[in-house]
Amino acid sequence: MRIYNRIMELFWLAMGIIILILVTVMCLKESFSSWAIYYVFALMALGTYFMRRFMRKRMEKHQAFLNSQKQK
Repeated sequence: MRIYNRIMELFWLAMGIIILILVTVMCLKESFSSWAIYYVFALMALGTYFMRRFMRKRMEKHQAFLNSQKQK
């Protein structure tokens, strides 16, 4: 499960960056007003990355705490 979580984190980071780059290129090619709303998708993907990262680190700390309690 750890590997899956890490892969999904990297997936959302990559998607966020790709969407951000593509939307910026399209904003420069065409009008900004017609493509600006698509920045929301980049923000959502990056937000998902940071949320998954936060939850993974929190879960790892909690698991370490439980393991230390079990050893006592």
